[in-house]
Amino acid sequence: MPILLPVERRHRIKELIQQFKSIKISDLSTQLGVSEMTVHRDIKPLIEDGTIIKTFGGISLASNDQTVYQNGCKLCHRTVEDRMAYRLILSNHQVETFCCAHCGILRHQQLSDEDVVQAICHDFLTGTTTSAYHAVYVMDTSLDMQCCKPQVLPFQWGSHAEKFVTGFGGDVYSFNEANERLISQMHTGADCCSTGEE
Repeated sequence: MPILLPVERRHRIKELIQQFKSIKISDLSTQLGVSEMTVHRDIKPLIEDGTIIKTFGGISLASNDQTVYQNGCKLCHRTVEDRMAYRLILSNHQVETFCCAHCGILRHQQLSDEDVVQAICHDFLTGTTTSAYHAVYVMDTSLDMQCCKPQVLPFQWGSHAEKFVTGFGGDVYSFNEANERLISQMHTGADCCSTGEE
């Protein structure tokens, strides 16, 4: 396989993502004959220009719907900061982006298991992209992130969540437990997108 220049690799990545809609970084590495680190450098401009979005272990084509909500939560329309973002990759190749795990989990509950191909979020401490299904969640903490209430903060590692709770209080939940806890709290009259400020 001939060695491609970075601009040629980016063009090839665009072709592949148009064809497959989503692709793993490891598959791109094999297809292009370069390291995964090189692939990460190559996709950075494509992420920045909105062509693709980064998913857990790969990339997906940014849909028209994603472009509309690129800077706003699909559920509450707040500004989305990447550090708190929660994304659902759907079976119809649409990507829905949310301002926080609170809104992402609420939307997730509206969809069937067949509708959701992948759910990703960012570790609250490290910013690392992780699977929402494997993350653990801290709720009822004293730290106020000025986002939707009740707050749901994701962590990749249970040990990090436990240490966080030691300092800021709260409880640690699995994905399914966080779903149940959020619904329970919402039924007690909490305003989904209230920040607690008037």
